[in-house]
Amino acid sequence: MNKKIHEIHADICKTLGNAKRIEILNALDNRELSVSELVDILDISPSNISQHLAIMRQKGILTARREGVNIYYKISNPKVSKACALMREVLLEQLEDGRKIAMKYLHVK
Repeated sequence: MNKKIHEIHADICKTLGNAKRIEILNALDNRELSVSELVDILDISPSNISQHLAIMRQKGILTARREGVNIYYKISNPKVSKACALMREVLLEQLEDGRKIAMKYLHVK
């Protein structure tokens, strides 16, 4: 594979490597929301949400449209949501495996 593709991939992963951005993506899963709606749902300050939205929009992860004074955001490609869901599944499986190992260890002692 081309090195440039790996660099771009790493850059996108770095962008997604932020808990607040993952929260925002989860809120936007299969729907479009305004900044004020995201603030209400996530209890994050408007300026903080706006910063994260701008970064994800710049990277092409989100798209935006203006309607009057409101700007509505949505995930640009449904595969982004699928990728996040897949990573969450992997995490939950790892946590479960770790729990099983810990329980086995605790029962041995």
